[in-house]
Amino acid sequence: MIDACTTPLTVDLTGLRVAISAGAGGIGRVMADGFAACGARVFLCDVDAEMLAACPHPNMRADMADAPACEDFVNAAVAHLGGLDVMVNNAGIAGPTARVEDVRTEDLERTMAIDIESFFHCARRAVPALRATGKGGAIINLSSAAGRFGFPLRSPYAAAKWGVIGFTKSLAIELGPEGIRVNAILPGLVAGDRIRRVIEAKAQAEGTPFRDKEAQLLAANSLRTYVTQHDIANMALYLCSPFGRSISGQALAIDGDMQFLA
Repeated sequence: MIDACTTPLTVDLTGLRVAISAGAGGIGRVMADGFAACGARVFLCDVDAEMLAACPHPNMRADMADAPACEDFVNAAVAHLGGLDVMVNNAGIAGPTARVEDVRTEDLERTMAIDIESFFHCARRAVPALRATGKGGAIINLSSAAGRFGFPLRSPYAAAKWGVIGFTKSLAIELGPEGIRVNAILPGLVAGDRIRRVIEAKAQAEGTPFRDKEAQLLAANSLRTYVTQHDIANMALYLCSPFGRSISGQALAIDGDMQFLA
């Protein structure tokens, strides 16, 4: 068994200017730390003021459910960094766990606002800044294994994550002639509190013991294991390095080879 990855990929990203939404905790924070460790300059936002206060990277508070806040964040990042080379759309919430007829409109709208609409708003402002460098650039969108499988009782989340794939593919074609690469990363079961909460909610909705639901999900991937936040972050580092210069328009699953979601 290969040990779980807990260290950043070692690549030279000196001087790269990177904006990361929802970057003060979880995958976003590990990405921010990884980029910084490789020499990049990072500016991030988050809605959690307490996590921002504990974060060593330049940051601001912003709720990605609010369209003007998305654009304000990118504007602030461009101003602080003196330009932009990479936009990482990482913001996301789990959304409701319920049958479609029981999903409240406000929960649906907030899930869509954060999980897909914020990507559009951030990209809309980031693209002119990426173009202005004259060197191309990169956009990385965080989707999910739920962006390629159906996910019962999680229809708002799955719909948004499928939308991220379509958005990514469309932008890659649109921006490719200018050298701007656009890719999506699709995490699977990422070890941590968030997936535990997701499994607990699914187990409760189905009347299933937590351990049984967890075992069912783990059995759906070939490696029978969780992936780590570093696994996800390292793919972002790779895509933004010279090694990823020819990769665009891809939906890259980092999930232990998931076969389905249940």
